[in-house]
Amino acid sequence: MEDTGLDLPVRATSPPSGTNTALLKSYTYTTPLPTSLETDQECILGVDEAGRGPVLGPMVYGICYCPLSKQNELADLGFADSKTLKEGERDSLLDVIMSRPDLIGWSVRVLSPMDISNSMLRKEKYNLNALAHDTTIQLIRETLASGVNLKEVHIMIYVDTVGPPETYQKKLENLFPSVTKIVVAKKADSKYPIVSAASICAKVTRDDVLRHWIFAETGIANTISRQFGSGYPSDPKTVAWLKSNIDPVFGYPNIVRFSWQTSKTLLETSGKIVRW
Repeated sequence: MEDTGLDLPVRATSPPSGTNTALLKSYTYTTPLPTSLETDQECILGVDEAGRGPVLGPMVYGICYCPLSKQNELADLGFADSKTLKEGERDSLLDVIMSRPDLIGWSVRVLSPMDISNSMLRKEKYNLNALAHDTTIQLIRETLASGVNLKEVHIMIYVDTVGPPETYQKKLENLFPSVTKIVVAKKADSKYPIVSAASICAKVTRDDVLRHWIFAETGIANTISRQFGSGYPSDPKTVAWLKSNIDPVFGYPNIVRFSWQTSKTLLETSGKIVRW
């Protein structure tokens, strides 16, 4: 895997919720293999993300997998594209996923705003599509290495596309020649229940990280507003929060992606010029 500028993954040992530390480093959380995979020789695996567009908070990639023979059972659990569901519905579906370790395995890669900004602002340009591809590849590799890639197992992977699906699919096929089938498609999260399940894992994790966000900066936890809305640049609450919480010298706390044009513009218009 090419150098992404990100630190190696931290393997979390507890569910990615209710964290009591500031999110400065990206990390990966992974569950044990589904017990039903021990006797099943075919597996389906889906990948999706949450938080690609926001100027605030992490981007989260989720991967979900189960035995092929159980895909109808998975579909009956009611998974759908996380963007079409209400927050309570998404939370309930993650509870279902976590209650079925016999059926479903999953992982999330949580990319901190700081790591995203550091990657995109380095001298050698590294855009968001490349970051998304590399994160997906990393998650797939880690999942296969964890034991999903059993001897003679048939694995089918479904991925929600980033960029042209044909090009992306060919790239993954070249990287994972042992995988039986790879499908990269637009709106895969609404077409394939296994990708929908991955979207639930990613979205609920991102929402929970924002809900429990801990500011690493000293002395601002009890003074800075948490009314930052959805984090998207199109959200008036988010824009109002960015305008109200800019420091003319130091910019923003670490929840903000400094590499986003929204924050760049505000820093240029409201920040002080510093000469080194």
